[in-house]
Amino acid sequence: MSDYDYHEAVLRLPCVEALNLVAEGTYVDVTFGGGGHSREILRQLEGGRLFGFDQDPDAQANVPEDPRFELLPFNFRYFKRSLRLEAVREVDGVLADLGISSHQIDTADRGFSFRFEAELDMRMSQDGEKDARYILNTYREEELQHIFSLYGELRNSKTLAQTIVKGRKRQKIERVEQLLQLIQPIIRGKQNRYLSQLFQALRMEVNEEIEALKEMLQEASEMLKPGGRLVVLTYHSLEDRLVKQWIKNGCFDKEPEKDIYGHFYKPLKAVNRKPILPSAEEIAQNPRARSAKLRIAEKIAD
Repeated sequence: MSDYDYHEAVLRLPCVEALNLVAEGTYVDVTFGGGGHSREILRQLEGGRLFGFDQDPDAQANVPEDPRFELLPFNFRYFKRSLRLEAVREVDGVLADLGISSHQIDTADRGFSFRFEAELDMRMSQDGEKDARYILNTYREEELQHIFSLYGELRNSKTLAQTIVKGRKRQKIERVEQLLQLIQPIIRGKQNRYLSQLFQALRMEVNEEIEALKEMLQEASEMLKPGGRLVVLTYHSLEDRLVKQWIKNGCFDKEPEKDIYGHFYKPLKAVNRKPILPSAEEIAQNPRARSAKLRIAEKIAD
């Protein structure tokens, strides 16, 4: 399977150029997927090493036959632990493309897309303890409203949560078609956009994507060498705000943390003040690139 069949890498060259590659350096692609970014990195390495993270077993089919590359089949939230097991203590650059792969969306039985009739799963890894069915059938109304509002940015999140809670009392929500029929009367605006936002919210909650992102950003920043680069491609406003806040202040809250001497802890400095966006030509060729934002940061020397 080619990386284009699995997933067309967004901003492929700008992402790799942003790493400011050292030919013999050690790099990490924490979202290997179809391997598009990884292959571009390998083309520019001479004796260096590249590690990829991907918890989806389907990604194994895309591993390049290259002795410089190793795929770590874990969630990137285990960044430091996984690399330490490979005797890696520091790295020259980290790349993260936070978008879901086209392969996952287009594989009907994974339940990621409202376009296919399937069980409501949405787990990136089948080892995950909760799936979309669990969330829809067990979360309290207030919890559902929270994730629909925060992760899906749905304006009628309260009505949506109420509708789901009432509907599951009559019948457990197991499949995509059941969910679509249940919420059809309350969909607002363009149907495809509404459903995309709803399925995005469920996917992000199922896979604990925001918590995992925070952990990865912290651990990746710790393991970067001085002058090393962190390159992050986001597709959701919440993710982008977190990445921007981390780069700017070294924290995810409004106030930066201080060390024991009263100095602010700030491991990174921004390389680009405004995010890099895909060109109109790339968006035309790959519509899923339209919401992408690329941010670049560099590790500050101690």
